[in-house]
Amino acid sequence: MTAFDPRTLLAESRLGVLATIKANGLPQLSPVLPFYDRPNELLYVSMTEGRAKTVNLRRDPRAALEVTSPDGRSWATAEGPVTLTGPGTDPHGPEVEALVDYYRLAAGDHPDWPEYRSVMVTDRRVLMTMTVTRIYGTSLS
Repeated sequence: MTAFDPRTLLAESRLGVLATIKANGLPQLSPVLPFYDRPNELLYVSMTEGRAKTVNLRRDPRAALEVTSPDGRSWATAEGPVTLTGPGTDPHGPEVEALVDYYRLAAGDHPDWPEYRSVMVTDRRVLMTMTVTRIYGTSLS
């Protein structure tokens, strides 16, 4: 039997819960679609400007993300400081390029890059990048 590695679960998971800190100090929990760049210990989430998690991170750039296995018997949490890139106003500007790079890492090639770039501007998308400073978890299997 191999030892449980929370990094593996984090890398395999495409649905998680992001915890940010509200102004009153309580956690704000948001379901997100994360991508964990394991070699670089970076975690990415695309989000929309103006949403609670984005507002919270602009005020306090710390977050935690938890993922669970499909059967709920294993979980992993990543914590760390975050940076936000965007939103961009130019489909070919650096803010949108960061989202393009994220998409390529997470999903590969997009069938219509001009449309993707346009949507990122129209939807006021922001890329959260967490530098993972702590990761932990367990498996009950």
